[in-house]
Amino acid sequence: MISNTHKQLAQWAMDCALKNGCQGVRINLYSGSNTSFEIRDMKIDRLQQASENALALRIFVDGRFGSYSTNRLDKKELEKFIRNATDSTRYLAEDNARTLPDASLYYKGGGADLQLYDAAFESIRPDDKVALAMQVCDEIMGRDERLVSAESSYSDEENFRYMIASNGFEGESSTSSFTLVGSASIKGDGDARPSSYWYDSSLYYADLIKNGIGTKALERTLRKLGQHKIASARLPMVVDFMVVRQLLAPVISALYGASIQQKNSFLLDKLNRKVMGDRMTLIDEPHLPQSAGARYFDGEGVATKPWSVFDAGTLKTCYIDTYYANKMETEQTVDSPSILTMPSGDRNVDGLVASLDRGILVTGFNGGNCSSTTGDFSYGIEGFLIEKGQLTQPVNEMNITGNMLALWSNLVETGNDPRTSSDWRIPSLLFDGVDFSGI
Repeated sequence: MISNTHKQLAQWAMDCALKNGCQGVRINLYSGSNTSFEIRDMKIDRLQQASENALALRIFVDGRFGSYSTNRLDKKELEKFIRNATDSTRYLAEDNARTLPDASLYYKGGGADLQLYDAAFESIRPDDKVALAMQVCDEIMGRDERLVSAESSYSDEENFRYMIASNGFEGESSTSSFTLVGSASIKGDGDARPSSYWYDSSLYYADLIKNGIGTKALERTLRKLGQHKIASARLPMVVDFMVVRQLLAPVISALYGASIQQKNSFLLDKLNRKVMGDRMTLIDEPHLPQSAGARYFDGEGVATKPWSVFDAGTLKTCYIDTYYANKMETEQTVDSPSILTMPSGDRNVDGLVASLDRGILVTGFNGGNCSSTTGDFSYGIEGFLIEKGQLTQPVNEMNITGNMLALWSNLVETGNDPRTSSDWRIPSLLFDGVDFSGI
């Protein structure tokens, strides 16, 4: 937790920077710790524990901007650090777009507790953490004679942040998280070594699923046996909720101010225009309690609020921070997404699969890329052939190609199975008319 003493230190650092000639200052004070235990074949392979206190200094001086950080929080050393940072910044090129946000945009406080921190964090014993990771590995070991390796890990972290700005912002946040992962590799045909994983994560230790992680990882690995290519075809595609983020990420990247200002976005000049299909509705919901990604303010202190990113295919907002709002002389929003959600449908991934006479379920992406300027993409995929509503053949070494705008225009159904522990709560999705390249 950030103590009052440390808050006073941040205030002192801000005053010190102003006295050294800065016209604007933002101070971020961080404190946190993390632990991780990695297990391989029932033996501890790696363990790590770390804690950190750091101060990040953003200064605006004579039309110039500098960003600096230090973990040496002694006042005497900080005073020298701030003086040197200010002097160094004066050598940089002038950029009048670099300013603090308009104070009217700041979060003013008063929001209910988002409940992002588990007060039991420090009471969890290291032995219990190791035991959980061992249990996940044990669920894999000895369950199949083709097993090559079994790996598992437990990790947790806590983070505290206190931020102030010289034009009137003050805010703080506390978060915790816990994660269990299991992965397995088995001997397949010839030199093939199919592998897969499963995990759970939670803000609260008590809510973390602790049983069945390894079992699920092994099940997902075994079903990959016999993977091969099938003939190229244009088919419906179901994308498993575990990997759908890969298809959404280029869309979100195209909404950032940096991409738009540099004309490196396939969504350039598309605001308030219908660019995707009716099923593409995406909402940013930053104030969901006990949810990863929840926040009342962004990295600059600007207040967050719920809003539509896409509404029935129409682009409604972009992620524009202060700098790029100034550069483009446009309205500022926030610097990044908080919690992205889509309206849920009636079926989970199994239901989407069962609805198809023929198609492919994609469960993994293996390399590839998407052009940020055009939206054209090519990705390697693995998954399963769907025939008459059943998974009949594992497939790999195939590619999907197309364009992001066309792909999302062909979204025909959303599932009801988003991973609610994620900050991107995107369910399994069904797309029509996707080009698969194989044999």
